[in-house]
Formats: sequence, C-alpha cells, structure tokens
Amino acid sequence: MKEKFYRMKFKLVLALALFTLTISAQRPNSELASIGLHVVPYPQQVILDGKDFYFTQTLDIDLEGKISEVDQRTAQHLAKELEQWGIQTATLTGKNKGKIVLSVSPENKEIKPQGYVLESGENQITITAKDEDGLFYGVQTLLQLVKKSKTGFMVPGMRIVDWPDVAIRAIHYDTKHHQDKGSYVKKLIRDLARYKINMLVWEWEDKLEYESYPQLGAPGAFTKTEMQEFTEYARDYHIELTPLVQGLGHVSFILKWPQFRNLREVEDSDWEFCPLEEGTYDLLFQLWDEAIEATPGSEYIHIGSDETFELGVCDKCKAKAKTIGNSGLYHLFAQRAAKHLKKKRKVMVWERPMGWMKSGSPLKNMKVDTDLVLTEEYHYETAEFTYAKQAYDMGFELFMYDPNPGLEPLFLPYHFKMTSNRISSTPRKVQGSLKSSYDLLTASANTGLFHGMINTSWDDSGLHNQMWMLGFAASAQYSWNANAPTLDEFEDSFFINYYGQEVKDMKELYELLNEGAYFYAHSLERNLWHHGDIGKTHLPDIPRGQYIEYDPYWNFEYAKQIAKSKDQLKNIRRALQIIDYNKKLANKNNYDFEVYRSIAKLIEHTSLLYIDLSNLEKTITSAHKNAFSDRKASLQRLKDAELLIENILERREQTYDSLVETWEKTRLPKGMSTSDKKYFFKMDRSRHFANRRPDMSYLIYDEQLLDLEGYLEKLRDYRENFQLKF
Repeated sequence: MKEKFYRMKFKLVLALALFTLTISAQRPNSELASIGLHVVPYPQQVILDGKDFYFTQTLDIDLEGKISEVDQRTAQHLAKELEQWGIQTATLTGKNKGKIVLSVSPENKEIKPQGYVLESGENQITITAKDEDGLFYGVQTLLQLVKKSKTGFMVPGMRIVDWPDVAIRAIHYDTKHHQDKGSYVKKLIRDLARYKINMLVWEWEDKLEYESYPQLGAPGAFTKTEMQEFTEYARDYHIELTPLVQGLGHVSFILKWPQFRNLREVEDSDWEFCPLEEGTYDLLFQLWDEAIEATPGSEYIHIGSDETFELGVCDKCKAKAKTIGNSGLYHLFAQRAAKHLKKKRKVMVWERPMGWMKSGSPLKNMKVDTDLVLTEEYHYETAEFTYAKQAYDMGFELFMYDPNPGLEPLFLPYHFKMTSNRISSTPRKVQGSLKSSYDLLTASANTGLFHGMINTSWDDSGLHNQMWMLGFAASAQYSWNANAPTLDEFEDSFFINYYGQEVKDMKELYELLNEGAYFYAHSLERNLWHHGDIGKTHLPDIPRGQYIEYDPYWNFEYAKQIAKSKDQLKNIRRALQIIDYNKKLANKNNYDFEVYRSIAKLIEHTSLLYIDLSNLEKTITSAHKNAFSDRKASLQRLKDAELLIENILERREQTYDSLVETWEKTRLPKGMSTSDKKYFFKMDRSRHFANRRPDMSYLIYDEQLLDLEGYLEKLRDYRENFQLKF
C-alpha cells in the first residue's frame, strides 16, 4: 500500500513539474530580462511593481534584526562590490533608516531555508532572510539588479520571493592534471558564490602537500595551511570546501610510486588499490585524516572510488568475489572507509542509487552502509526514479549527478556531441551537454528525493577550468530554480551576466569552438588515447632517386580531411573575429577571451597543418614534373617544400608558446619541478589525454609524433644531393 502511495505521489510530482515547465517554455521572455536585467539563477517569484529606486555615488546599508558576524560580513561584501561601481557606502546598525536594509527574521514563515524576500521601492531596498545563507543570496541577486541610469544608478521597483529547490548545489573542481594559482582559486570561489553554489568538491589528488607522505604532493602543491585558508575563504562566501581524495580507483597519483606497488590490485596497473590489503587502509586513512584537517568545519568528504577496472583480479580478490562479487568487494571497501570516517564527516562516493542491484554481484541484497552519500546516477535507470526512490526510502542521502559533459579536449560539447570518432566516417550531431543537464536537473530537482546536486568537471582532457563556467552556471540555475527560465533564455542571460551587456554573438562563438574542438580531437591520432584507434595521419612521401620519384598518395588519401580543414579554417577565423571584438566589448572576465583565443589559434594551426601538408605534396609533385625539363626549377620547388615545413614548425611553436603563456597566467607550469623536489611523471592506466606528457605539450604531442623535423632533415639531405648531381 505504501509503495502504491509513493508511486502515485511521484506521478503527481512529475506531472506538475512537466506542466510548470511547459508553461515556462511558452513565455516569450522572463520578467527581468524584459527590462534588461539578466539574473542567474533566476528567482522563483518576481513581481515588477512600484516605483524604481534611484541613487548616486553614495548609499547607506542598514542591518536590522538578529544580525550575526556572518551577516555583517555579507553587508561588507555588498559594500565592497558596490565600490567597484564607484558607489561609496556606509554600513550602519540599529534603527537608522538607510537606503538598503538587510534583515534576518528566523520567525518569518513566508521565507524558506536559504531563501529571502527582496523589495525595492522609491525610498529603499529591503532584503529579508530567514537565515545567514538567505541574506547572502539576497545580496547576490541585488548585485545583479543594479543598472546605470542617467543620473547614477537604479534598481527597478519589484518584489522577489526566492528559495532553492535543492539544498546543496555542488561543483566538482578537478585539478588532477593541473594546479591553479591561489588567486585563481579565490576568484573561482567568488564566481561560484555569485550563482549561489554552496559546495566546492575539490579533487586535488597530488595538489596537497601531505605531511604523512611528502612524496605524494607534487612540487608546488598547496600546504595544509594554505588549504585551510581556502576553506575559510570559501566559507566566507557561503561555500563548503569538500575534499575529494580518491579511494579504491583513480589512485595513480599514489600507486605510481614504486614503494606502494604491493598495494595494487594488479601489479602492472597503478590505477586501483587491492581492497583486501590492510596497507590500503593504513595509507588512505592517513590521507583522508589530513584532508579533514585541511578543511576544518566542513561536513562532507568525498572518497571517489569509481572506475575500478581491474577489481577482483588478484588471487585474494578473485576468491572473495566468488561469494560476494565485484560489487561486494567495492562495498567492502566503502564500509571500511565509512566506519573510519563517519564519526568525522559524511562520506560521499561515486555510486548510483541501488547500483549494486544492477551489478553482476551474486549478492543482490547486500548490506550497504546508509551513511554513504550516493553522488552518481546513470539517469537513475528509469524515468520514474525507481532506484533513487528505493535508496531514498532506505535512508541514503542522494545527489543529482549533472551528466558528464564528455572528455573532449580544448572545449566542451555544450551545443552538440559527435557520435563518430573516425575521420573517414560521417559524424552525426546529437544533443549537447547543456540540454542534457537541463533535462536531468529540471526533471529531478523537485521530486523531493535529492538533498544535493553535483556538477562534474573532469580534468582528463586538460581543459582550462574557465571553459566549464557556462556548465557551472547552468547547474546552479536549474538546481536553484528548476522551473524557469527556458534554456535559451538562460544561456542569453548568462553571457550578458558574466561578460557584460555589450557582448554579442556568444552562442555562435560557443558553437564554433564546440565544432572546432571536435575537429582538433579527431585529427591526427588524438582520440586514440581514450577511445581507441582512429587511423594514423602520415606525412607525404619523401622523394628519392635521380628524378624526384615519390608516391603521390597523400592528397588522395586525405582528401576528406583536407576539405574539412578548409571549412574549419573559415569557421575558426570567424570565431577569432568574435573573440577579438568581444574582448573589447566585455567589461568583466576578459581573461576568458584570451583563453578562447589560444584555443582557436591551436585549432587554426591544425587546420593549416593539413592544408600545408597538401601543398607540400603538390610542391614535390611540381618538382618531379620538372625533373626532366628544368632541373633548376625542380631545385627551387624542393627549397619551397623545405620552407613550407619550416613555417609549419615555426607556427606550431608560436601557437603553443602563446597558449602556455596565456594559461599560466592562472596556473602553475604543468609538471614543473622545484629546487627541492622533482616531479615524478608516469602515464596513468586510463591514458588520460592530459597525462600523456608531463607538461603542456600533450596538446601538440600527436603532431610531434609526425616528426616533421626528421622529415625536413631527410628532405634537405635529398635536395643537397640532388643539387650536387645537378
């Protein structure tokens, strides 16, 4: 009977959600966007009414009600942000009547947890909240409502009642293959707080200087003290910094070291621990305890532990798996971890609701510790959330897993994904990651099943972290308010909100970079590293013999890729045009356009590479045709071929150096060593694209494998010999 009741309840909730979404989708525009305001996330209720609030360069801030130190810091944040507009403020307390009134009223029944009411009128703006978080979020909304007026500034007359649909809105921050500078980490925290994100799950791997195992921290890794400072800084912006230190799988940063070889599940794979080795727990418990010390006051810890590819392979685990299965081995490990950690933290794992029921384990009803927080989903297996419902009823805390955008290098497939990995086949465009996030979050947020949402930003392919900002903001939007705005409205609002009112053609830019990134990924052998062989690009044939003999196969073999390269060159130069004028138009986050440009230039170089190799063979062909009639002309064509290769190499060096210089404005040099410590590089078992090389050359490594330098040397030797004979 109880199960039937829940089934009926779910159908009603989903029906209401779909009805609300349909109504939302029919609106031509949101209320705020219609008056030139682009608020992210969009508030739950907006009424445009009353007189507008005008002010000049001076403004008072009053604090009323049960004001804490945290609330006072919120007022200071408001004052600091307004100062960047040239607005001077005075923060007051007591009964003084000011222009902005911040008030906390725990007894207010109209306001939900983390919610607020914002009212603007002719004489003042009032933000009333039930708690400290709500007051902070009300301030974040207010800062997005300020507009310039003829005489100074204004906020339109309105009343906003707002609250989040999902209590915890988390961003996964993956730095396994790079380390951002401290200043960047703080800016990221501020940017996420602006969009009401309240948890940063930081997968730092070797970017913490572990005191118990000093060798595990990469050169330049943050100290425990520095991480504690980040934790406090994030808390000041109402964000919990949650450490993610991988457990069972994804532990190459630990097991690459020879002294831990005995803890591997498979001797030749540094990817995962053996869950039956006692030393596994001795080591991990120390690392996790340090992670807890590095993030004082945080409520959660994430132990990852996914993608255990070789679990159940060693002799001990193989024998144990006969009775409990590989899923049982996984949960044996998770139970041990939870037992150690749950007195200090809630323990998050990459496990989907009732995932053990879908496994090949012989134990379908295994006892799983309900203290584990499940943070993965695979779309919950059914549209009715059957397994999420079962897990919820058992007492598990569940997080919506914003679908993984993909592992493409350079840029994210926001607007479309490609189904084909081969140059020779015809790729097909399918739904992009932005729509996938929208679909999942809007369907899940109001079911009542999920305590949190987590957006993942895997560092496997080494994207610059700024490329994830649109995805971060989308997750923030639809976990805060799953009902509005439409996806198109949100995207338009994000670009204006994040870069400024004047930017234009940003969606076109993202589509061009989306397409260009696929072109880059599917050229040469780049997709080989994670997806398998896609066919090898060779160089044109080197001439030989007295009469410049060669095999003229190249332009025929790569005709499709040459045509793609020419099309891509036009597209990416259009992208560069958009980047260059928006860099001048944007009044915020200009650095992003520098990163966009570095990416576009690498795509442009890849396009030109195929075109140049086509011309290289044509130049050799011309030299061959003249070999009998005009050997002097042939000699000149061979020199032209050498110059063509020299230009390719020079362009690659300039493109690469510029990209590295741009990216290292916000991050430490990849794979750097210091005078005190040498970086220990080893390719990981999963063959991550960004971990193919210790430094940034993973982006040009496939082109380096062509060995154009060696080709040039051979061509030069041939030309010199040809010249002597002539």
